[in-house]
Amino acid sequence: MSLDGISMYPLSLEIDQAINGGRVDKINQPNKQSIILSIRQPGKNLLLHISINPQNPAVHIIDQAPDNPPEPPMFCMVLRKHLETARIAGIHQHGLDRILIITMDVLAAGGQIASKSLVVELMGKYSNVILVQDNIIIDALRKVGTNSSRIRTVLPGDSYQLPPEQDKLNILNTPTEEIISAIKHQEEQKLSKALLAVCLGFGPVTAKEVAYSAGLSANQLISELEDCDFSSVAHSLNELKETMTMANQSACLVMDSNKKLLATAAFPLHYYTNETVILFDSISKMLAKASELSGSYQLPDRDRFKKLIKNELHRAENKVSKLKEDIASADNAESYRIKADNLMTYQYQLKDRVDKSITVPDIYSETGEKITIELDQRLSVSENVQAYYKRYDKLKRGRSLLEEQLTKCLEDIKYLASIDASLESSTTIAEINDIKAELITSGILRESLKKHASIKQSQPFKFTAPDGTQILVGKNNYQNDRLTFKVSNPGDIWLHTQEIPGSHVIIRCDGEAPSEETLLSAAYLAVHFSHAASSSKVPVDYTRCRFVKKPSGAKPGFVIFTNQSTLYVTPEEAKLQSLLTQS
Repeated sequence: MSLDGISMYPLSLEIDQAINGGRVDKINQPNKQSIILSIRQPGKNLLLHISINPQNPAVHIIDQAPDNPPEPPMFCMVLRKHLETARIAGIHQHGLDRILIITMDVLAAGGQIASKSLVVELMGKYSNVILVQDNIIIDALRKVGTNSSRIRTVLPGDSYQLPPEQDKLNILNTPTEEIISAIKHQEEQKLSKALLAVCLGFGPVTAKEVAYSAGLSANQLISELEDCDFSSVAHSLNELKETMTMANQSACLVMDSNKKLLATAAFPLHYYTNETVILFDSISKMLAKASELSGSYQLPDRDRFKKLIKNELHRAENKVSKLKEDIASADNAESYRIKADNLMTYQYQLKDRVDKSITVPDIYSETGEKITIELDQRLSVSENVQAYYKRYDKLKRGRSLLEEQLTKCLEDIKYLASIDASLESSTTIAEINDIKAELITSGILRESLKKHASIKQSQPFKFTAPDGTQILVGKNNYQNDRLTFKVSNPGDIWLHTQEIPGSHVIIRCDGEAPSEETLLSAAYLAVHFSHAASSSKVPVDYTRCRFVKKPSGAKPGFVIFTNQSTLYVTPEEAKLQSLLTQS
């Protein structure tokens, strides 16, 4: 849910006021879609976040930078080469289009000052960040060749071309009467569509807000409007123009009951009446919240690993089905032995010529029931007996092997599910690297294991119970092992959802009995950080850490335990959210 051109105008003013005159201190690229510029201003450092994520492309100031990969991508290296130590000359919007241009002055050879621009195009899936000097593209975050676009390529060495100007009116420098006159010519259009067709930079959100402020329906036809209605639209447009140029205005974010992002704007939105509307004192704060809701920041490799685990789970589940079918077939082994015994008993009564089948009284039937035995006419009777015995022995041996494979396959599914749960809980590159190392060590990911000294060891979640007791929660299997066997004390309480993949949870009580409220809080967290997060009456086992053991050769995160008790909990949302905010 990106801002339209109208909302980007005050955004450009806000960011220009914050970074103009600053020096580019550092440049990082946390992932394929984001750039972070660290800008030094007198007495403070600012972080400018540029994201071309198609779900929520944006440029805004952030408080804390996300983790960076150990090796910077190539585009990041190019930016460092050209822009580090540059002075920000300003940021401006191209017309009222969704394009922001950050102009920077850098010291070139011979002590000359050169001007370079970072052009940020925020156009949904076509968003891009392009480094330009003298209207020539130096590099781009997203390169566009002739295979992707025949109209406009974005490649190093190409001339940079701004998108063609639209035949629309800019409300900032066009008399309102002229805009209203153009709207009147859109007779067969609905009011919102007419505003979109006439006004430069308008998106659906702005068009609907103008119509609502005028006291009109966005779906009302232009031909049905009267002079007084057009006067109301003109008044609404003038109010919007004033709002765009005002300082310290309120930015707005709208979400539904499921916290799904519905709309963002640089000004308050009033036409949403049944949804949650949140106002912010800066557009950057609003965009930071929008990025959080839309999940714009993607950890490197996280999606790749999730897809890998999904495929491995699918393969393992298919294998389980096939093994169960083979075991069902192996259950018929006894029938081959019975046929062999009967055939051996009656073989001397049979003629030399071998029929396709024989029917004889079953020697194992107490009621004298008969049994039909199929024969291979290419073999003698005695050879048919041996063939039946061989088939029986093979199926009998195979069943035990199939059962061993089935047990291992079910364990693999449980293990893969635990990694899947770990990926959901991971929030930093260090945690993703833990999972990557685990995947490589277990043979699921066929890559070489590299250690990067620059990546800190990942840390578990730390929460505080209402009585002040500390509760630790592991985010992945490596963390779970460290937490349970190295960090915790023997007298601490260990919790885990029963037979459900999830995190190890530790109550730091060192032999003391935790309060009932603390124990329940830890159980809530165990459920929340498991595959049963949205379930009710979830069984959670708990015991002292001294009773938790790791079998020799067991996979990461796998333990056995004794002396446990079980709680059946349904987390209360209010109490759970209170706990989560205490991390």
